[in-house]
Amino acid sequence: MENADFSNDSPHQRAIKTGLREATDGYDSLVRETPEGAFRLEVMVGGVHCAGCIQKIESTLMDQTGVENARVNFSTRRLAIWWTGERARANDLVALVERLGYEVRPFDAHAGREESEEEKFLLLCLGVAGFAMGNIMLLSVGLWSTDTETMGFATRDFLHWISALIAIPSVVFSGRPFFRSAFKALSHGQTNMDVPISVAVTLACGMSLFETLRHAEHVYFDSAVMLLFFLLIGRYLDFRARRSARSAATDLMSTLSGFARVEEDGRIRTVPIRDLKPDMCVLVSAGEKFPVDGVIEKGEAEVDTSLVTGETLPRTVKAGLEVYAGTINLSAPVTIRVSKAAEDSLLADIVRLMEKAEQGQAQYVRLADRVAKLYTPVVHGLALAAFILWWGIVGIAWQKAMMISVTVLIITCPCALGLAVPVVQVLATGRLMKSRVLVKSGDALERLAKADTVIFDKTGTLTYGRPEMVSSHAPQDFQLAASLASHSRHPLSKAVVAAYNGPLLELTDVQEVSGKGVSALYQGRQVKIGSRQWCGDQDANVSQGPELWLLVEGQAPVLFQFSDVLREDTRETVARLIKDGLAVYLVSGDRESVSRHIGESAGIPADQVLSEKTPTKKYDILEGLRKEGRHVLMVGDGLNDAPVLAGADVSMAPGTAVDMAQSAADIVFMGDKLSSVKDVRDVAVFAQKLVRQNFLLALLYNLIAVPLGFAGLVTPMIAALAMSGSSLIVIANSFRLKAIV
Repeated sequence: MENADFSNDSPHQRAIKTGLREATDGYDSLVRETPEGAFRLEVMVGGVHCAGCIQKIESTLMDQTGVENARVNFSTRRLAIWWTGERARANDLVALVERLGYEVRPFDAHAGREESEEEKFLLLCLGVAGFAMGNIMLLSVGLWSTDTETMGFATRDFLHWISALIAIPSVVFSGRPFFRSAFKALSHGQTNMDVPISVAVTLACGMSLFETLRHAEHVYFDSAVMLLFFLLIGRYLDFRARRSARSAATDLMSTLSGFARVEEDGRIRTVPIRDLKPDMCVLVSAGEKFPVDGVIEKGEAEVDTSLVTGETLPRTVKAGLEVYAGTINLSAPVTIRVSKAAEDSLLADIVRLMEKAEQGQAQYVRLADRVAKLYTPVVHGLALAAFILWWGIVGIAWQKAMMISVTVLIITCPCALGLAVPVVQVLATGRLMKSRVLVKSGDALERLAKADTVIFDKTGTLTYGRPEMVSSHAPQDFQLAASLASHSRHPLSKAVVAAYNGPLLELTDVQEVSGKGVSALYQGRQVKIGSRQWCGDQDANVSQGPELWLLVEGQAPVLFQFSDVLREDTRETVARLIKDGLAVYLVSGDRESVSRHIGESAGIPADQVLSEKTPTKKYDILEGLRKEGRHVLMVGDGLNDAPVLAGADVSMAPGTAVDMAQSAADIVFMGDKLSSVKDVRDVAVFAQKLVRQNFLLALLYNLIAVPLGFAGLVTPMIAALAMSGSSLIVIANSFRLKAIV
């Protein structure tokens, strides 16, 4: 071992070869102790491309003494290990994973360079394959359209050599995504769709080159390159879907990074958010996000709590009240006393819920993959059997027997099977995009078609998410209220100004009191607009929705009422979903009276309206429905909905949703109409009908083509045409999707 040359190896590769500990030392510093007394380590794992990789890592770790659990998240590529014993075992466990051939590094929420490089690589492979296919098909037209006697042997050989010069480098370069995947699957004792693709392309090119050298006519470079081009399209779409899923959690994790200002002994110092500990005092200025969960120590301010409740209206906080990481201080500087470290905050809990949800979705196995588990060994067995039969038993020349074997691989090539899903997805997503609906996840429509339960958020989903004034008032009161409200950024104040159409009054000594409202002097009298506690009638009945009070010195207070208005087609959309047999729920963070009123207006059964739910409680409701065997569609727009959007079987968000909700959702719809939810589901149901038909067509094709190829009744040329024809049939059937309204 001492004389081995490792000059071209990376540090982790040298550690695998030599057993050195340098590359894996230090991971014990990243270990956290759980309340149960066990240890937990979270790291990033590179090189995970399939379910087989996940199974290999998890099963190897679980076989180790003391390891209680090991989970790999396919979306975020995060490995979490729980074990008992010594903290220092972290280094040994990391070394074990590296010896399996995977790269391990500390978790980095900003690590996106690797994904960008992989995306560029797939696009480059796709471009090379497309360029090669276009040029080779031009040459093939001449070869197919005439015979050798007319063309001449020299011309035919010349065209074959030109095709070889284009195809072989292109296949070697563009086929790497499939070749690598097939090699890894086989090295783990498994097979996948890439195995027959790799074998067929390799044999087709090898035999074509052999035939070209022999000046023979059966050359099939065009088939190999065309197959790679179509399947690279599917591979790229699948990669984009996985990358979107990873971004949901990693973008949210970035909120936990950065710095905070800590007050200690009368001095202020800046520390990383990750280093904040309980009982530290942190200063948060107006406009800043609260870095951790804590309790207000000094000051009073209005806070955007949409992270917790999903509501657009701010909440007033003062000494003794709790605030949560990620919520925004809107009005005045405050000091908070840290109650939880950043890694234990509510925001971190949301991240963990999202990753748990995405882990479940990563285990979703498509029908094509399930079929491939049986399809792959059968195809290779038939090809080998054909060669043995014709060469070893019938006694024909090995070259002819090999051609029959290649024919079997080509004619049964899983191109039609591989296109059964991607073509429908491309057509469906393109059609929906014209209707201003963005489908982000590759298998979102497949999962949407199975949904039998819908969970709606309230604010911004069933409603427009902006308060509107619903009460009427005397002109002089309305003018005075709008004049006062024009000096405030509060959403209710903005709603008053938006509803008023006229000149504003000139006020003096205008002051905005944090958490209360606005006061001023008008014609020598004090006027106020704000909360009930500050300037309202304490004995008046509580309003169904938000409220403001106008108080003019010497007069009775005047109530201004607001409501978050339903989208105009909400009731109709809910009725259509219920008619289709779906159970519809409203789950909101708002008060019970408000949620019940909205649910009744939307036509949702009263027992399926759930109010005052935090993000974790919403997620628990989702898990409860899934344990009942429900397939859940979640429709929401707030950051507090992100875990449920990621955890549901399928999720949708309106275009007005916050960025994190859009990142977590599988489908985003634009415009003010909720009917997009029902329309997209109709497209999804029909699309899955076409997918099933495509699988049936691919199966029927193979049932007819395989016996013909096995019997030697089909040449590789006819096999290539038949394989292409099966793909065209699948594509033509998929185009029926354009016929639906």
